[in-house]
Amino acid sequence: LSSQKKFDEIKKANQAAAKKLVEDQFSSSSEDDDEDAEIKQGKILAKTFTIYTSQTDGDASELERTRQYMNEAFQSGAMTCLICIASVKRNQAVWSCCGCFCIFHLVCIQKWAKDSLFLVSSPLTDDDFGKKDYPWPCPKCRFEYKRSETPSRYYCYCGKVENPTLDPWLVPHSCGQICEREFKPPCGHKCLLLCHPGPCPPCPKMVTTTCHCKKAKPVPRRCSAKEWSCRLPCGRTLLCGQHACENSCHAGDCQPCPRVSKQRCICGRQTAERLCASPQWQCDQVCGKPLPCGNHTCEQVCHAGPCGDCPRSGKRSCPCEKSKFTLPCTEDVPTCGDSCDKVLECGIHKCSQRCHRGPCEICRQEVEKQCRCGKHTKRMPCHKPYLCETKCTKIRDCQKHQCRRKCCPGNCPPCDQVCGRTLGCRNHKCPSGCHRGSCNPCPETVDVKCNCGKTVIKVPCGRERTIKPPKCKQLCSRPPTCHHFTQEKHYCHFGRCPPCRQSCQKALACGHLCPVSCHDEALVKQTGVHQSAGPWEQPSEPAFIRTALPCPPCQVPIPVECLGQHEVS
Repeated sequence: LSSQKKFDEIKKANQAAAKKLVEDQFSSSSEDDDEDAEIKQGKILAKTFTIYTSQTDGDASELERTRQYMNEAFQSGAMTCLICIASVKRNQAVWSCCGCFCIFHLVCIQKWAKDSLFLVSSPLTDDDFGKKDYPWPCPKCRFEYKRSETPSRYYCYCGKVENPTLDPWLVPHSCGQICEREFKPPCGHKCLLLCHPGPCPPCPKMVTTTCHCKKAKPVPRRCSAKEWSCRLPCGRTLLCGQHACENSCHAGDCQPCPRVSKQRCICGRQTAERLCASPQWQCDQVCGKPLPCGNHTCEQVCHAGPCGDCPRSGKRSCPCEKSKFTLPCTEDVPTCGDSCDKVLECGIHKCSQRCHRGPCEICRQEVEKQCRCGKHTKRMPCHKPYLCETKCTKIRDCQKHQCRRKCCPGNCPPCDQVCGRTLGCRNHKCPSGCHRGSCNPCPETVDVKCNCGKTVIKVPCGRERTIKPPKCKQLCSRPPTCHHFTQEKHYCHFGRCPPCRQSCQKALACGHLCPVSCHDEALVKQTGVHQSAGPWEQPSEPAFIRTALPCPPCQVPIPVECLGQHEVS
């Protein structure tokens, strides 16, 4: 029993060590892109696209955008969390935005959503708090999510599997199952790729559909391009009811009729050339037709239908609207002599004049007025506003600066100063208005180039100091540093070129060529350069210098005769 128990413990330890080795080997998305990794990446992409390309007879032209997102998942340092400006590793929990498909650490996006909701709801009063579901935005595209949509668990890209297992033969953070997300715009079909980052490609299904004007025969077309035009004239009757649409077969409603025709105005007095699409128009003449009273004429501008009764007929009120009179339309309504009693502009007092025509005067009563902030009172005319000179000392919503507004009633405006804090990239400052909480991620991107500058990758600002330069497939164009006219072919690189491995081929004194490898830049250890001051001084590392070594003696065998000229060996 003790042996079996010891065996099980060793087995578990070995399994844990193997798992850790796999995680360490495939944990970072910034590992070197050697040839084996590229072959492996190509197999993973081909496996992901197999079902889609089988529907399109091998055509993968519509997959370029999705392929770009998948390449970034494998590319050195391309997957970067914009919140913490750190690499996204394969064994870390992530969240992907459905608007811009940018990937963030799950912990970072949860903290971002919590801080955003707190900043939005902090200016609210206790009565308003909790009555409205305020959204939180994506740090990159500002796509808004509800409070209930705050991510709490780690899912794969398609959302089927929670906590997808780490598999080196799958796209990072993918479950390996068919995506089956609805296409956008929805067409009734689902995505055929394996679980993948980025947007789904256009629908590859074949459907039979006709053109916009329904004149052409139905033809089979890709579902993503099922809307098509036969290029024949539309021919549908326009809204004017007189002409037909002359545009080629098109989607949606026809455009307004572009023809010009002579049309009468509403009252029929004037005629003008106008667009056929807008037949209803008014001239600027007053109607002028006699009203039924026989004393007045219609004062409306160009109208349709009858003019109506005289506006001065029937019972009419006096200016203060307290008394009504039945008078002929030729007579004006007299004032009643009572007090006006209309509420003045102040909204508190009433007009004390007798019934009168025209607007009431401004309120001139002396009242004890309180200033807007409520700290001072003063006796003054009711119509004049009272603002004191006291400056508000409350802290604005940024929690840094005072309001400093004169006679502030308490609703301090947002801070109008620029934030100016250094962003996480350490290169730029926050251009937003002064605010609480974390600043938005730096929106800039930086180009990281190889030594020759022909291979470029875009990385978030701030990552250029830690990201490895891209591996360039161009040949190194530097001139050789040895005596050879051309150097061995090798790819673009930083630093010194590798040592020349070509044979020396210099002519020796005997006439033969030197057959050893090039030794114009051999590494030689320096000796006796530095003498130690005493036994207390630690010996320094030996220094190496590059120097040209002389060619070794010729090793070609030649016939040599002995001194007595008896033998030749």
